[in-house]
Amino acid sequence: MTPGASLPPLSAAESAHASRVRAALIAKIRTSGGWIAFSDFMRFALYEPGLGYYSAGARKFGPQGDFITAPELTPLYAACVARQAREIFQRCDGRAILEFGAGSGALAVDLVRYLADAGIEIERYSIVEVSADLRERQQERVRRELGARAERIEWLDRLPAQPLRGLMIANEVLDALPVERFRKADGRVERLGVALNGSEFALVGRPADAELAVAVNSLPIHGPELYESEICMLLPAWIASATQALAAGVLLVMDYGLPRRQYYHPDRRQGSLLCHYRHRSHADALAHIALQDITAWVDFTAVAEAASAVQLDVLGFTTQAHFLMSSDLETQLAAHLEQAGAGRAATLQAVNRLLLPGEMGEAFKVMALGRGVSEPLEGFRLRDLRHTL
Repeated sequence: MTPGASLPPLSAAESAHASRVRAALIAKIRTSGGWIAFSDFMRFALYEPGLGYYSAGARKFGPQGDFITAPELTPLYAACVARQAREIFQRCDGRAILEFGAGSGALAVDLVRYLADAGIEIERYSIVEVSADLRERQQERVRRELGARAERIEWLDRLPAQPLRGLMIANEVLDALPVERFRKADGRVERLGVALNGSEFALVGRPADAELAVAVNSLPIHGPELYESEICMLLPAWIASATQALAAGVLLVMDYGLPRRQYYHPDRRQGSLLCHYRHRSHADALAHIALQDITAWVDFTAVAEAASAVQLDVLGFTTQAHFLMSSDLETQLAAHLEQAGAGRAATLQAVNRLLLPGEMGEAFKVMALGRGVSEPLEGFRLRDLRHTL
């Protein structure tokens, strides 16, 4: 499989990196009997030390990277999260924040600022970051923009053992968990993986093992027609591990995804796999390996089930647009525009991207998973979609 013609060509440095990635991946496939599961390929492409997309040093976020996340569009996103955080802090009697995968550090910086402006000094802000490169960039930004408050932010290699009371944040984290690609037709389930076809990498199916077959057959996929999609088998373990230290508070999950019945709708028979390279989105995971992001939409029904299994309450589920509007985005925007000057147009454009259905407004969802916190939460007051799960 070759990259689509619409993708920009690789630079000389990228081409050299691609050659190293190719050699390492070929060796991995050969030592694995000529085939590796797609989940192993995705883990290699994203996280292989020194080679993977999140382990190498290329810029990933912003105009010079491959994609832009909501916190980088405008600090108003963080302003709305801060408003929800204030309510959560009051409900759980704690002021700690733990963020998984902090990206460029934009959300952390803006959250600390907005909370401080509201008279709330956080007890600590912990960041769990698997990428050494991103950690270094986050630390530089935090030191540059937060001054003395930077001392309240810590970086962790693993989840804390110390109980946490407050807010956990997973913004565009679950979509990057390695998924299993599968193919189902006439009641038979195949597990897709990556093999060599001559000198090229190719997706090749093998009969699914019992665990995957049971999981796929439990999905609302019916009929004899070929259906190809993905399932994240790691999700329950991730939710359990991430919230183990949550004594009281809320995990906010923000990501693009759907309830299960919509995720595995008959019209979505090619799945949701999406790759990002220099702000081009496409579905070819074998293009520009380790130089592009690979993601899959989140099955939010699976998130809710995983939460229930570890005694977490689903306190709300809504679209990003409704979460932001419920969190008083309109008032925040008006105040921001008064001081924006020449930046008014850019601010309005960013807010439109956050809200419009054709942009991030509908595709991105927000789910609140809580322990020891009562509902309702402000961010879900305009529209709560829990009945769709």
